[in-house]
Amino acid sequence: MPIFDNIAKAAKDFFVEGDDTPATPATTSKAQTVATPAPFVAAQPGTLTAFNTSPRQPEQRHLDHIAGLLTGDGKDFAAYMKMVKSMAAAGMSGQLLYQTAFNAFAAINGSTVPGLLASAAKYETVLESDRNKVLERHREKMGEIKINNAAPSVLLQLTTQEQQLALEIAELTKQLQAKQQQLTATQQQLTEERQKTQSALASYEAANASALAELQTHRKAAETFLATTGAAG
Repeated sequence: MPIFDNIAKAAKDFFVEGDDTPATPATTSKAQTVATPAPFVAAQPGTLTAFNTSPRQPEQRHLDHIAGLLTGDGKDFAAYMKMVKSMAAAGMSGQLLYQTAFNAFAAINGSTVPGLLASAAKYETVLESDRNKVLERHREKMGEIKINNAAPSVLLQLTTQEQQLALEIAELTKQLQAKQQQLTATQQQLTEERQKTQSALASYEAANASALAELQTHRKAAETFLATTGAAG
């Protein structure tokens, strides 16, 4: 039947050391019956409130890092997941998928259900532990915590530089405000002095004009009267 051909091909593709004859699934006992777990759904980017980033595809370096954490000896739950994915691509699903994958997997390496599930729990612990380390480093980069003997991150260095520049700008702003007040006071004094000078000049001009007019009046009168008297004498 086509589906069994696909299953055989999936098992053969999965096990690199497999021969041309696919492994015969071992007889499954009731104690080995596995309940169909919920489909594995990878955490979507942006669901971690600590990162608070827009949803997007994970970077390849992060995918490679996670893949490294899930690399085992070929006899653990990570290898079993590969078997499941391979058979799912062949058209299987549900309990039949997981049971058949386990039968083929156990036939090759003698795995047991408790051991397989314990391996899954171990991987979950590894992923959670790695996530905690990443979150701690992220908080350190953001300046929220200080890790002993850890060099300041670029982000923290830039934050410190930003704060220093802000303080310097605040100080320069105070100095600028003080200079602005001095300039305003100086301009006001200058205006007053100019007004005084203009007023003094105007006063002098008035006094000078009045004296000159008076002098000219008396000179003309003197010329008139004294010239006449001199002629008469």
